[in-house]
Amino acid sequence: MGNADYVCPSTNVERAHPVAVAVPPPQSFFKSLKASMKETFFPDDPLRQFKNQPPSRKLVLGLQYVFPILEWGPRYSLEFFKADVIAGITIASLAIPQGISYAKLANLPPILGLYSSFVPPLVYAMMGSSRDLAVGTVAVASLLTASMLGNEVNANENPTLYLHLAFTATFFAGVFQASLGILRLGFIVDFLSHATIVGFMAGAATVVCLQQLKGILGLDHFTHGTDLSKKKPRLFWISAMAPLTSVILGSLLVYLTHAEKHGVQVIGQLTKGLNPPSVMNLAFGSPYLSTALKTGIVTGVIALAEGIAVGRSFAMFKNYHIDGNKEMIAFGPFSRSAVNFNAGCKTAVSNIVMALAVMITLLFLTPLFHYTPLVVLSSIIIAAMLGLIDYDAAIHLWHVDKFDFVVCIGAYIGVVFGSVEMGLVIAVGLSLLRVLLFVARPRTLVLGNIPNSTIYRSVDQYPDTNNVPGILILEIDAPIYFANSSYLRERISRWIDEEEDKLKSSGETSLQYVILDMGAVGNIDTSGISMLEEVKKITDRRGLKLVLANPGGEVMKKLNKSNFIDTLGQEWIYLTVGEAVAACNFMLHSCKPKSATTESQKWSDNV
Repeated sequence: MGNADYVCPSTNVERAHPVAVAVPPPQSFFKSLKASMKETFFPDDPLRQFKNQPPSRKLVLGLQYVFPILEWGPRYSLEFFKADVIAGITIASLAIPQGISYAKLANLPPILGLYSSFVPPLVYAMMGSSRDLAVGTVAVASLLTASMLGNEVNANENPTLYLHLAFTATFFAGVFQASLGILRLGFIVDFLSHATIVGFMAGAATVVCLQQLKGILGLDHFTHGTDLSKKKPRLFWISAMAPLTSVILGSLLVYLTHAEKHGVQVIGQLTKGLNPPSVMNLAFGSPYLSTALKTGIVTGVIALAEGIAVGRSFAMFKNYHIDGNKEMIAFGPFSRSAVNFNAGCKTAVSNIVMALAVMITLLFLTPLFHYTPLVVLSSIIIAAMLGLIDYDAAIHLWHVDKFDFVVCIGAYIGVVFGSVEMGLVIAVGLSLLRVLLFVARPRTLVLGNIPNSTIYRSVDQYPDTNNVPGILILEIDAPIYFANSSYLRERISRWIDEEEDKLKSSGETSLQYVILDMGAVGNIDTSGISMLEEVKKITDRRGLKLVLANPGGEVMKKLNKSNFIDTLGQEWIYLTVGEAVAACNFMLHSCKPKSATTESQKWSDNV
């Protein structure tokens, strides 16, 4: 039994409709496009500080935006300088041995690791927005370089070509990162979810540790020095000084015992001096240019995702904001940034101090690393890698979201048993699959009335809610697009079938109205509108009335332009579910049914 079984006075619908749902005033295409572009690329509205400012002030603000050091520099104090000097020297003691070790990990000359800890920190100190990031070489980026380039060129057989490809790959990584920042495309990095990063980092760390075992063969135990600063932040200096101490003691032992003459491999001669220009080493004409391009892009994305995540974590602790798009110009490894944070750094001047310490090392101290045994470098790499395997994060993912845990494990297994690229593809593929499932299979919920109120919530979340006799209330929990319109049409039809079967079996009032709560439908496309038209035809054939509740402005604008509002009737669109239910219930009592029932009246009296 549907609405066809009722006879209703024509004025009842108007009486039941307290306030009409408004259609937003029309906007020009270019104005609408401008608003959409702003929301997509400028959600933080970085230009708002320039509003209503004189030209001279706009110039100052512009320079401060590009070079944040101009903003906090005038407020810099001696107290901050003392803290930054201590932090800078501390992270330099970690950066120097780590830089040499990570260059070895990338199959590159060790001196390049020191070069990477000299110029980049100076650039970041002027242009970065984080106070705590310590910029320099990153273990995972080194592993990616060795893995992806090593598949095409053997570093031992053709070291010159490999070196030129590495320079080219880092050039592409820098251009890619800067382009993302300038074009405000930082949201692309968000496709690497937290679960993806956890699994990928752990997998990469496992691979690196296995690779380095040959370098420390014969050592049964190795300290987890990098864990100390996590468990006891006050002991950060132990984990920070451990690598440099290992280098000094190992070099001294080799020098005194002449162990290099007895099979112990050492670094050898390191060139003194600052970075020579490497522009001429870019291999744009190489047949392996595509490999260098792919390596640069993948390395850039991974390093950005890690660096931004680390920067935001420390910014949260100190209650300040970092600009994700500006962070595209640089990235920082977690272990070094954690030491910088725990050492009490106040500003990015700690990066400048670190760079100066590295510069002094390049100019005067490189001969001291001649006798550094490679086994020490392998140990430093493994110590850093152990800190990247975040067991607690994986366990947390399992407890909170099983699918995120699957993504994490997928990335880990892909890296360990396949390759770095395979692990990345698996993790990103699973993440995108989940996004597609969210879009293509949105939730639809049956709502019920919370007793003694006009509030309507999910009957699954609130089992004590009351069903409304003769009315089915459904909530659509996502925008309606071409990807989910067919699914929603079938799902709504199934809800109607199930509700009618339930009512028939219980002998309750037959279904008369289907209310769609559109509050969570932020947008709708033409396929979604066609779906609503089909649902209306389905309800009409069954003698039911389709009612919409709480449609947003964008939805109303498109429903109006498509004439669906005229098809449905403005009187069947309500501001809230409560108003829609009250109107439908009013209609049930005002209309004269061909077969009388009292259940709706009983429900109305209870409410």
